[in-house]
Amino acid sequence: MKIPFLNKFHNKLQMDSVRDEIPMSRYPRPGLKRDSYMCLNGEWDNGGCVPYPVESMASGVGKKPRKTIVYERSFTLKRSFLKDIVILHIGAADALAKVYVNGTFVGEHKGGYIPFSLDITKAVSHSGAENRLRIEVTDRLSHTYPYGKQKKHPGGMWYTQVSGIWKTVWLESVSKDYVKAIEITPSLTGIDINIDSEANDYFIEVFDEDKLVASEKTCYDLVHMEIPNPVNWTPDNPKLYKINISTKHDKVSSYFALRTVEIQTVGNIPRILLNNKPFFFHGVLDQGYFPEGIYTPNCEQDYEDDILRLKSLGFNTIRKHLKVEPDCFYEACDRLGMLVFQDMVNNGRYSFIKDTALPTLGKQTRDDTKLRGRDDVRIQFAEAMQETLVHLYNFPCIVYYTIFNEGWGQFSSDDLYTWGRSMDPTRIFDSTSGWFWQNKSDVDSLHIYFKDVHVNKSKRPVVLSEFGGISLKIKEHSFSKFVNYGYGKVKDKEELTKELVKLYEKQIIPEISKGLCGSIYTQAFDVEEETNGLYTYDRKVLKLLPEYFKDLAEKLVIEE
Repeated sequence: MKIPFLNKFHNKLQMDSVRDEIPMSRYPRPGLKRDSYMCLNGEWDNGGCVPYPVESMASGVGKKPRKTIVYERSFTLKRSFLKDIVILHIGAADALAKVYVNGTFVGEHKGGYIPFSLDITKAVSHSGAENRLRIEVTDRLSHTYPYGKQKKHPGGMWYTQVSGIWKTVWLESVSKDYVKAIEITPSLTGIDINIDSEANDYFIEVFDEDKLVASEKTCYDLVHMEIPNPVNWTPDNPKLYKINISTKHDKVSSYFALRTVEIQTVGNIPRILLNNKPFFFHGVLDQGYFPEGIYTPNCEQDYEDDILRLKSLGFNTIRKHLKVEPDCFYEACDRLGMLVFQDMVNNGRYSFIKDTALPTLGKQTRDDTKLRGRDDVRIQFAEAMQETLVHLYNFPCIVYYTIFNEGWGQFSSDDLYTWGRSMDPTRIFDSTSGWFWQNKSDVDSLHIYFKDVHVNKSKRPVVLSEFGGISLKIKEHSFSKFVNYGYGKVKDKEELTKELVKLYEKQIIPEISKGLCGSIYTQAFDVEEETNGLYTYDRKVLKLLPEYFKDLAEKLVIEE
């Protein structure tokens, strides 16, 4: 089934970004990089162009799958590439993937957002002969699995379904003593490194730019290293250090930043501290959608361009909404200086009446211990949450996790808060963003669209995790010819700028002294029918006058 409205919008766009011959072909794991890399992106025998979901125009398919998508391609391994073990990496395949190499089943994965890896050593040819890779991906948009903003019949705040492979597929070959993973926990003066490897000893080197500043030989998997003359990471000064870890036969490179995030009471008001200083998180909601590739941009540079667009407006924080991006997005935030509030991706039930309409009218209490749902749905959410926390642990830009958004699929949030904090005590956890608060959360999280913002005294930091959403439709850059979806409408750039300045000056800035610690404006970019972005969906038009809006950022600070 073709998607005519998507085709029509695509045909009238002239995109600025140019896709490489092999799309999204940069090394896909910047936090654990080694020399061995073979990219398998590009045209496959079925499924179109990887890594674009089959519904997207960029895939060359542009239609919803009727059944399982079967991706197939051949590859050969050069003798110089081969070491002891061959690993196949799949960045993300929505939603259920089964993988075969030369007809041999090598593994499977459930859930469409987190990378997974398979040891295919016994299945591949080591003699230079051709290998055949087959990946079968099934996506019925079952709400058993995380699905984010996808809907079979999109409209308004729900968007086009994505199916199949939408992140990079690649191979590497490693020695038996290879470094499988590292976990880096920073302080303001040093780091703790936890190494997962079968090696007996390690050589660790830390670099400031190209200057070696610390090194250690050790036989321990857990190592503490102090950094001389430490420089802390902030959005204004995103200082990164390089680190190399070597075994006898393996060497990986990574990076880290010296930064902390915690909660303390300052002047009788609970505050979120960045590097021991009260910090105001001036943020914007980012859904991570693109016109041609839906979930996947034309190239990695598109992520960097989006981050720089938002920084140029004065924002220091992105709330990554109900989606886990490829690693290159988070690496760009680390390098360019953009904090990230990361959502867990929702699964389970959603009810417009119970989860949106009634809470907007004021019915915002619910005992989520009684919302058990099906066991398999709860298990899948917990597994995806654990995968997300483990996968994203090393990215310093991420300072805050949202477990549930507006009650979507919500259950036992107090238990999940306790469990999440046990896995990662170094970040802030927002258990219930918007409403349906329970007993345990690091913050009071508010969504306010249709009334004035007021902060009540609380024992927790208060975060306005969604607000705004004013719509300005630019017809020639809009996905839909007729629909204009948002929360309030204006007619031109001047009016939008005036309304935004008034909103921040009258409702956001005055609440900072009362305990407001951050605000997340909805939203960065238009998405399909939703026209409440600061930029149009194609990123070609900024809908406000930036000189007025950027000045606001200087007023969005917490006075010590």
